Amino acid sequence: MQFDGTRDYIATPDLMIAVNAAITLEKPLLVKGEPGTGKTELARQVAAGLGLPLIEWHVKSTTRAAQGLYEYDAVSRLRDSQLGEARVGDVSAYIRPGKLWEAFAAPERVVLLIDEIDKADIEFPNDLLQELDRMEFHVYETGETIRARHRPIVIITSNNEKDLPDAFLRRCFFHFIRFPDIDTLRRIVAVHHPGVKDELLTVALTRFLELRETPGLRKKPSTSEVIDWLRLLLAEDLTAADLRADAREALPRLHGALLKTEQDVALFERLAFLSRRG
Repeated sequence: MQFDGTRDYIATPDLMIAVNAAITLEKPLLVKGEPGTGKTELARQVAAGLGLPLIEWHVKSTTRAAQGLYEYDAVSRLRDSQLGEARVGDVSAYIRPGKLWEAFAAPERVVLLIDEIDKADIEFPNDLLQELDRMEFHVYETGETIRARHRPIVIITSNNEKDLPDAFLRRCFFHFIRFPDIDTLRRIVAVHHPGVKDELLTVALTRFLELRETPGLRKKPSTSEVIDWLRLLLAEDLTAADLRADAREALPRLHGALLKTEQDVALFERLAFLSRRG
């Protein structure tokens, strides 16, 4: 089973090596990188490229690891017992399988995405160590053990909001998605905007990269944001000449697609003011 990228997702050689190494080792692939660099989309494209179903578990700050296994609805069972419901004797009727259970019980191999694991409590990764290692877990209410029928391909994403435990890192294959260079950006844009003229693309990407590398920028614009910006440029029918005419202005046209904080907008407004004074 080999991932070679897809037509809709530009995977660099080192990223494809990381995916295939994790598959070979049967370890979760831990993917880090700036927001907007395609970490979540990677799991979807791996599933599409390998022809496998995808199960997505999007982690929030309130998510508990046990929810990925199952949830026992004790409140409903208590209410049913008070109402004399016949099903109250069947404990399994009150158990809702989680995403790991779905992946383990699937009739074929699946890709399991655990998205933004660093959003949850620091103990969240540790609480999944045994289940991801052994590919099984115990359901205490029914006494049964759920074992993976087929070992899923697990892809875990992190935005580096907090450090992950060493014991968890040891069990993963790690890859950091670096921000793409201009040639890779061209290939990515070609997937989303195949009709963009080469001259406009060159000027727009040069302007974007200059903006991105401006010292003092609080939030650097991402790959997804430059794609949105180019979409707006095409919708407004702007040309390379239009962008060149703005070269003396610190703020590019339609900058709201690229700059997402008032501090960054103020920074470029100050730069424009200083440029005019100069």
